[in-house]
Amino acid sequence: MPDSSCQGWFGDPNMNTGLSTDVCFPRIEGDETWTARAWDAGEIAELRSWTLENPPPVATEDPYQGAPVLPPEPEVVCAFMPTGQRTYRLETFESVIAAEDAGGSVTHGGPCGACSSFEDLAVYAETPDQTDPVRQCTIANLGGTVEELESCIRAAVGFTAPCGRIWAYHAMNDTRECQDLCIANLDSPYNEADCSLNPCLQCDEDNSVPVFRVEAGRLRRNSGLAAAICRPCDSVWRVDHTYE
Repeated sequence: MPDSSCQGWFGDPNMNTGLSTDVCFPRIEGDETWTARAWDAGEIAELRSWTLENPPPVATEDPYQGAPVLPPEPEVVCAFMPTGQRTYRLETFESVIAAEDAGGSVTHGGPCGACSSFEDLAVYAETPDQTDPVRQCTIANLGGTVEELESCIRAAVGFTAPCGRIWAYHAMNDTRECQDLCIANLDSPYNEADCSLNPCLQCDEDNSVPVFRVEAGRLRRNSGLAAAICRPCDSVWRVDHTYE
């Protein structure tokens, strides 16, 4: 689970971030020091060699237009449950201990969702900056259908169909809620000098992420993956992603 004793910022800065690696880095220093796993091409290919036996459905309705989505309990986790030679299921448990007692390995904090698969974990691991390509697809598909936006996002990033669909709904909600702020901040770095999010990303955090957290399941921060957007270290789950 996240280390509440840590201080600082966790991420993998690039030219879009606005912070240096002196300020933000893929390491958590608190009661214990934890470093995010560095993935090589072989390890990412190994993730893709697994077959998920209970894949999530592709959403057919916009979850941002329905009833309010309640946030998950803070200790809920999504766990990998091996079922055979390179096959697995994903199951939601009330805690890390419950998942491990059932023979599972935590793959991210929060409930399992549309982006919880190892195939999508591979995408998250190999693409630290998903914000920029998704933003470009959103701009190119303003006024288009969710299917068109999903197709662009999947082609640009590589998500599975369920994950690409929830990312598309997420982007469409940002257009509804944050369009003016995001247009005004197209060239702004992701993080301000004080490490806070730029106004567009903060609007996304306030208006879209709460639903996305439940529907997608996997985020970078609850999977222990460093992103180009730097986050407070105490929001990051320390997941090592060792699966057998």
